[in-house]
Amino acid sequence: MRFRWIFGRARTRQGYQIAKPHYEDLGESGGDNVLIDQTRDRVNARLEVWRQALESKGFRLSKTKTEYLRCKFSDVLDEADVEVRLATQIIPKKESFKYLGSVIQENGDIDDDVIHRIGVAWTKWRLASRVFCDKKIPPRLKGKFYRVVVRPTLLYGTECWPLKNAHVQKMHVAEMRMLRWMCGHTRSDKIRNEVIREKVGVASVVDKLREARLRWFGHVKRWCADAPVRRCEGLVVEGKRRGRGRPKKYWGEVIRQDLAQLHLTEDMTLDKKEWRSRIRVE
Repeated sequence: MRFRWIFGRARTRQGYQIAKPHYEDLGESGGDNVLIDQTRDRVNARLEVWRQALESKGFRLSKTKTEYLRCKFSDVLDEADVEVRLATQIIPKKESFKYLGSVIQENGDIDDDVIHRIGVAWTKWRLASRVFCDKKIPPRLKGKFYRVVVRPTLLYGTECWPLKNAHVQKMHVAEMRMLRWMCGHTRSDKIRNEVIREKVGVASVVDKLREARLRWFGHVKRWCADAPVRRCEGLVVEGKRRGRGRPKKYWGEVIRQDLAQLHLTEDMTLDKKEWRSRIRVE
């Protein structure tokens, strides 16, 4: 409750109104909070109000953990001479940082997040390696344990990824290596991937990625049209000049490919039960 009071105080302190979406309260601990605005000057103003609100209740913002990321989605504003500061200390600028389990990059790509997900999944796998490498445990039981412990870690946050083929291939290779080791095999044994998957009873990570995307897509489409998550679908970035080469792949493009592959339409999302049955991968 104390942090809720501080958030409310920060939004109205000294008559400086701060809209609620600019402050995200992500827990009672106050450990993960984000300030968002369009310019560094305005971020500085909000950061100062937030600092004062915390200090009024005996809290301190960590000067070593606070950092900022600039996502340059528009070419309109350029603030090369403006620094983000916490009191008198300059806040370091990062090209990417981990936030709530995901790695956010300033250019909007997901390369670092894919690598991070694979690394975290391997960490989970190694923690349970005594189970996965035990020859006395049936492969099917290992597969069930993998589906419960490791795969959710690998797929965390992937619902919104605009995946490229290179990303999918990296995740596929990582998962197949885990499954082969669970069965006591390596690639040199020349056993087909389908045989390994059948042995442990684990569906392809490619299919599970598609299922996760479509599940989230259905959830979004069932929201009312004026919901924030629906309004994000139609956002247009002003002042952005298109660079050379092919445009970046975006989430909507991946969804259209998924719908075409499974012969689905957007109208089907309205029936939640039917939609889930059509996209489900065992």
